Parts: sequence; structure tokens; C-alpha cells
Amino acid sequence: MIASQNKNSKKRKIVLGMSGGVDSSTALILLKKAGWEPRGVSLLLPKWEKEEPDNKKSIETAKKICQKFNVPHYVINTRKKFQNLVLNYFIKELKKGRTPNPCVICNRYLKFKELFDFAKKHKINYVATGHYAIIKFNPKTKKYELLRAKDKEKDQSYVLSFLPQKWLKKIVFPLGNHKKEEVYQIAANNGVDFFNKKNQSKDFCYVSSKNLPYFLKEKLGEKAGPIFDEKGKTIGQHRGFHFFTIGQRKGIYLSTGPYYVKSFDLEKNALIIAKNQKEIFKKEIILSPFVFISGKKINKKLKVKAKIRYRQRPVPALIFPPKNKKIKLVFQKSQKAVPPGQFCVFYQKDKCLGAGIIEK
Repeated sequence: MIASQNKNSKKRKIVLGMSGGVDSSTALILLKKAGWEPRGVSLLLPKWEKEEPDNKKSIETAKKICQKFNVPHYVINTRKKFQNLVLNYFIKELKKGRTPNPCVICNRYLKFKELFDFAKKHKINYVATGHYAIIKFNPKTKKYELLRAKDKEKDQSYVLSFLPQKWLKKIVFPLGNHKKEEVYQIAANNGVDFFNKKNQSKDFCYVSSKNLPYFLKEKLGEKAGPIFDEKGKTIGQHRGFHFFTIGQRKGIYLSTGPYYVKSFDLEKNALIIAKNQKEIFKKEIILSPFVFISGKKINKKLKVKAKIRYRQRPVPALIFPPKNKKIKLVFQKSQKAVPPGQFCVFYQKDKCLGAGIIEK
């Protein structure tokens, strides 16, 4: 049974984002058991046409799940919005030699916005999804807090870190206190046992990791340029820096390697590489833009734990008060391959304080 997060669930309607996967399906089961009246909403999203034109197959599954549990199901066509808000952002960042995170952007500017817009239209106050995270009200601060999930391996607070306070107070995450194996078991116990554990996607939903190089070639082409070593000497050619990210080793194809991508020179269309891994470590970063989930900016430096990748374990760091709309974060130990454009999310214990985009 799920906690209602201080929200009285008895006979309350709630909008549930339904992807057609085991997580959102189990969220539906748990919401019903807790006394909510879910309304399943699926977003019709585009996919790279060489894989599939859209996610209609998944939506059909979501519809069947809703029918099984006598829950109304709706579909919102967000293909154009996804193109404008998420895919265009993804491509623009790559053109700048930066490493985008489309999932954070999608959650903040598309997915949850569409769910809340639907809820408002239908006079429903609450929204739920199958994300692994916990929301808790702090009576001392009178704020809602985003906490890491019980299942730390599946915790998704990283990709939810840009959600504003005004939404957190109306969001329910039914899976926050459950392990992934428990989720599969709950689904099976309720007659939903057709999900393949091995095929749960971890890729950018628009294009799979294995096809990303082909997608980039189609959308951005190949723009050959020089490869420089740390001293500025030309030691090879690359086919386009958008095929690389900071710290990458594969794809450089130099016989004297291994080499690692250190940085990009956009003016010269050059890839700068290093042979010594120490060259790709960084201790201090600047974040801009940034958010604090509480809505209040800090006025003194704080000890935090931070992560620059979704799968990374948070590591000790110091974060400094904002200055000129930027914040500085200093890791206790230098971190490997810190790419501009990626999100840095910072925590105190299990509480997510906020996040920022790595500027440099």
C-alpha cells in the first residue's frame, strides 16, 4: 500500500501518466488500492522513423491495462511539442559540443506540464507517474521535498530535479517506497505478468543507444575536422565532434592510443584529446541555469553530495551561494569526464536540494 504523502486519497481523482510499461501499470494498481480514482493519460510521442514512427504500441498496452482495472484512458498527441521542446534542444546542445539530458528537459517542460494541463482542464488536483522517487512535506519549512527512492538503483530523483515546488505538492509517486522486484511481483499478483524484465528501456525514448550514431549522421551529418593533442599538434581527423562526449575513448581510432576526449574547439572544429586520464578529471564546476527545489536560494556554502550522471552514486562536494546567476560546486575529489551541458544534481542525505546545468 502506498503512502498518500499527506494527500487525502479517499475518493480523490488523480491523473496518472501511463507509458504502457510495468512501472506506470503497477502505479495504477497501487493508486486504486490506496483509494484513489485514477485517470490514465498517455502521451503520443514521436520516435526516430527508422525504428518506429511513434509509441502507439505502448499506448495500446496502457489502454488494455486501464480497461482491465476499469480506469478511463486518454491519449494526448504531443509529437510536435516533443519535437520543439525536447528534440530541438537535444540537437542544439550537440551542435555546441555539449552533452544534453533530454529526460530532465522532457519531464520539466513536456511530460508533467501536459499531465497538469490535462488535470486542470478536468478539474483534477493531483498527478501521479511511475517514477521511482518520494515526495514528503516538511512541516518545519512548509515545503515539499523530493527524496531519493527506496530502491537506490532505480531512483529517478536525478531526472525529476527540475520540477518546481508548485507541482511537487500535487504529485504522487506510488513506487517510491518499493523495490523494482516488488513492482514486478505486484504486477504479477494482479494479473499483469507479461512484462519482460530484460527489455525495460533505459535509452533516450526517441532513439535507442545503438542507433544514436546513425541518427546523428542523418540529422547533423559529418563535419570532418582535426584532432589535436594537449600541445595543439594535429595527430588525426574526426568525422564530427557531435559524435563524441567528454571522456569518450571509443571512436577516436588512433593507433598510438588509447586517447580520451578532453574538450572541443568549436571555432576550429577540433577535437582535443589526452592520453593521460588525469587530463579529463575536474574538481570545480559552474552551474547555470540552476534551481533549488525549495524555491529559496542558499546564502552560505553547503556540504552536499552531487552526481553528474543518472547512474552515478552521489559524491561529497561543496556548493557556494549564487553569484551572477551562477553557482559554483567543488567536489571533494576530482571527477572523471565532466561534460558541459549535463545536469549536476545535489543532495543532503536522501533529499534532493536542486540541480544545475554544467556550464564549464
